[in-house]
Amino acid sequence: MSSFKGRFSYSVDNKGRIALPAKLRKNVSPEANETFIVTRGFEQCLFVYPQDEWNKLEEAIRHLSPSNPQHRFFVRTLLQWSTDCQLDSQARISIPHDLLKFAGIENEVQILGVLERIEIWNPNIYEEYMNNQPATYETVAEAVLKPQE
Repeated sequence: MSSFKGRFSYSVDNKGRIALPAKLRKNVSPEANETFIVTRGFEQCLFVYPQDEWNKLEEAIRHLSPSNPQHRFFVRTLLQWSTDCQLDSQARISIPHDLLKFAGIENEVQILGVLERIEIWNPNIYEEYMNNQPATYETVAEAVLKPQE
């Protein structure tokens, strides 16, 4: 089970390659076999799943109903953007141009560890996202971490 955490600033080379931070790589399970799936995330970021974590997500998706229009839309959207990639000898992954464009990524990225996945953001979009939340971190933490009754 992956447990990614932390925030890292990195650059993107002209071929769309991004190095994965060593602190995140050390938390990739051997079952992932240095294979990752990159896909469209939420709030204009990219999600990067190690293969073993992607397999868990895929299993959950298989339980969605093909007769439900929302389920179909979600599955189609997620999978049409998904691509497999391997770490190269310099611990980089190649991000397809259409995904970089979706996320507004050009030269620099913010890489976040978010438990079972890694998120890749344009630093300006991430800063804007964080600065435009309707509630404070403390207010959200109170609501989210409230014990179940």
